[in-house]
Amino acid sequence: MEKWMIQSLLAMLFAGITSVLAKYGLANVPADLGLLIRTAAIFVLVVAASLWNHSYAQYTALTLKETGWLVASGITAFLSWLYYFRAIKDGLVTYVVAIDKASIVVTLVLSFILLNEPMKPRVILGAALIVAGLFILIKK
Repeated sequence: MEKWMIQSLLAMLFAGITSVLAKYGLANVPADLGLLIRTAAIFVLVVAASLWNHSYAQYTALTLKETGWLVASGITAFLSWLYYFRAIKDGLVTYVVAIDKASIVVTLVLSFILLNEPMKPRVILGAALIVAGLFILIKK
């Protein structure tokens, strides 16, 4: 199995665990405070990882354009996490996570349009099944 596939599976595993841990952590605190604590922990760990791997030394290779894209990504990640934490504070994790993961479809569409990634039939079918599952989930 390729390295990126193992990393993707680990990301999936930890993302799944994260949602349940966050729900426990939000039991008696506001969602925004919970997000602050989680983000602070992430910040410390990312700095430690960058120091450990010496990746910070490559900052000179960053262009203004790349920096702008990364900042924009940070802004959209913040908005995603903000609304995600507010949703899991008040809602059922099973529903919130399923709806949130439908973001895969948004990513696929943007990847096709902006990154010119190939629209393979199995990817389109997978996206259609995600959308169908989302409609089943949110239909009352």
